[in-house]
Amino acid sequence: MEQYKVSGMGCAACQARVEKAVSAVEGVTSCSVSLLTNSMGVEGTASPEAVIKAVEAAGYGASLSGGADDEDLSYSQKLAAEEEALRDKETPRLRKRLLLSIGFLLVLMYISMGHMMWDWPLPPFLEGEHVIVASIQLVLAAIIAFINRHFFISGFRSLVRRAPNMDTLIALGSSAAFIYSTFVLGLMIRAENSGDHERVMDLMHDLYFESAAMILTLITVGKMLEAYSKGRTTDALKSLMKLAPETATVIRDGEEFTVPVDAVRKGEIFVVHPGDKIPVDGLVIEGSSAVNESALTGESIPVDKSVGDNVSSATVNQSGFLKCEAVRVGEDTTLAGIIRMVSDAAATKAPIARLADRISGIFVPVVIVIAVVTTVIWLLIGRSIGFSLARGICVLVVSCPCALGLATPVAIMVGNGVGARNGILFKTAEALQETGNMNVVAMDKTGTLTNGSPIVTDIVPFSNITEELLIKYAFSLEKKSEHPLAKAISAYAEEKGVETFDTEDFAAAVGSGLTASIGGAKVVGGNMAFVSSQVAIPDEIKDRAGHLAAEGKTPMFFAMDNKLIGLIAVADTLKDDSVEAVSQLRNMGIRVVMITGDNRATAEAIGRSAGVSEVIAEVLPDGKEDMIRDLQKNGKVAMVGDGINDAPALTRADIGIAIGAGTDVAIDAADLVLMKSSPLDVAAAVRLSRRTYRNIIENLFWALFYNVLLIPLAAGVYAGLGLTMNPMFGAAAMSLSSFCVVTNALRLNLVNIYDTSRDKPRRP
Repeated sequence: MEQYKVSGMGCAACQARVEKAVSAVEGVTSCSVSLLTNSMGVEGTASPEAVIKAVEAAGYGASLSGGADDEDLSYSQKLAAEEEALRDKETPRLRKRLLLSIGFLLVLMYISMGHMMWDWPLPPFLEGEHVIVASIQLVLAAIIAFINRHFFISGFRSLVRRAPNMDTLIALGSSAAFIYSTFVLGLMIRAENSGDHERVMDLMHDLYFESAAMILTLITVGKMLEAYSKGRTTDALKSLMKLAPETATVIRDGEEFTVPVDAVRKGEIFVVHPGDKIPVDGLVIEGSSAVNESALTGESIPVDKSVGDNVSSATVNQSGFLKCEAVRVGEDTTLAGIIRMVSDAAATKAPIARLADRISGIFVPVVIVIAVVTTVIWLLIGRSIGFSLARGICVLVVSCPCALGLATPVAIMVGNGVGARNGILFKTAEALQETGNMNVVAMDKTGTLTNGSPIVTDIVPFSNITEELLIKYAFSLEKKSEHPLAKAISAYAEEKGVETFDTEDFAAAVGSGLTASIGGAKVVGGNMAFVSSQVAIPDEIKDRAGHLAAEGKTPMFFAMDNKLIGLIAVADTLKDDSVEAVSQLRNMGIRVVMITGDNRATAEAIGRSAGVSEVIAEVLPDGKEDMIRDLQKNGKVAMVGDGINDAPALTRADIGIAIGAGTDVAIDAADLVLMKSSPLDVAAAVRLSRRTYRNIIENLFWALFYNVLLIPLAAGVYAGLGLTMNPMFGAAAMSLSSFCVVTNALRLNLVNIYDTSRDKPRRP
């Protein structure tokens, strides 16, 4: 997807216009425009030149993000440019306009309403000079209109291009009030010249200069509040960008040098002192320390790091000294990937946004027609021009397409930010919306529900062999094997400080067992079938092995000189939070299925311990995708996995969820990445998705309810009941509508996504 920056958009109608123009370009397969970030994502074969030309033809500006001008920039410079693009430049500009407008408006309101309605005093030379007073109102209103000329330039330019937007409504409403008032002023001058002072006094009450100016000022208030709130919605993304380290300490020619982080090369050695940020992703080659990874994962507890462990850019070394090899630098670091995911998600659209987009595309033209029809109808039934025009103006200034256009993207942006702060990364807006709609969550066993690293659980010596001696023989045999079960025994023995015997004639029978000569004795180790083919295994040991297998453990038998010496059971244990995660998902009405290639007995034992609804065992790697396809017959399915063999299933699922500690292939294939590798975050992601979707519905309801309720009131439908609206109040209502929508979205920042108190099954 190519990313573009779009300039000149003022409301949802502008957004719809740009999308329509770009979608019509040959070769464009999809186009998504964000009013919130003034960005656009385009997929297809169309050239950037053709896309930019289409945007410009629609009356807006566009440039390619990371285009030719950015090619020579380092990653840090690009990041700084993106951060600058997200900086709220609109609020200071609007604040200046607002302060100037208010200064002139106060004078105008004093003259027009204070003097006329409450008989506030005027300078002696203006007493009785109604034409001069009206002329001063005209000048003050004109000054305020000039200060806020952006509304008129944008509004009338869009109208000429037959793509009216919210600025068009404001410009038409304010212009109608100003032009009508100017016409009345002309009538006042004519009456003054003819000596008809009573007529002059009557016409004074038909002036709407203060309404023309107040409309612009109040809309500017709303725009400023909206701009400030919109700036807050990108706080999470800006915070991530600020995390990027600026310098690194590298070792070159045996000496330490502090260099810009962009100068660190892959494979280079860098050091991290206590309290410093880790500059790039690396591999620890010397030292140990506790590293605070909360910036990336949201996990506040520091993680111990030692030789062989991975470290990530922007995390903080808290205690010891670390020497590391740079593995990923620049745009390839984990932090850069997170920033890219959050930014890309903001540039995509949630499915529910399409409804609002369709409405926004026709909203402004329909409002203009309603305003004209309203004015004409009131004139035809005999009401005055002033009253009829006020109703039409009110319809124009009370209508708000922006509230509709912002309802979805602001909630998506804030929800995505909440997820990022907790180590939950949604790649698209659609993933954020749809995760909460899952009926089934299918989980891989190894590395997802379990730790992925088998450990020794039971040691059963036989034939007068002690535990220590059994472990010593097993360790001596297994230390040369790369099998995960052999590594479990080796790790256990090393932890206990067990030394090995010298071994000779080592041989491995693939998938079965091992043989070697230890101290002149033949030692055999492996599964029951392999060992029983060489020695007799007593029934009591077979029974014990059966019980262990039923508990999800894998028994390994050992014999020496044709005599059984014992068995050692190894198991991949459940993660500490797996049981709670499964329980939370089931409480939310989600069916949890475990899919694994393990034998059925082991799989069902793990499944029982975890509390899953169903176990699908002995599935070959290429069969997981077929299992997902079968599960989809009963509803929407999310797949959670971490390995290369999970990638097809992650892609096939409605939502693919990758464990952050998993492989790059799995992460690339997923729609959602859990940085903490905790299954509890699956439930948290569902919870966040549901809360975000509910927030979107609230926003859309408010935007639609606001327009449906106030447009008829503005048009005078309830005038028979004595209910009418002054254009100034209409402008005030419009100025607050978008602000309310954005503020409601910001409430998502207060959501605790790990709070289970409000969990309940989703309504069908």
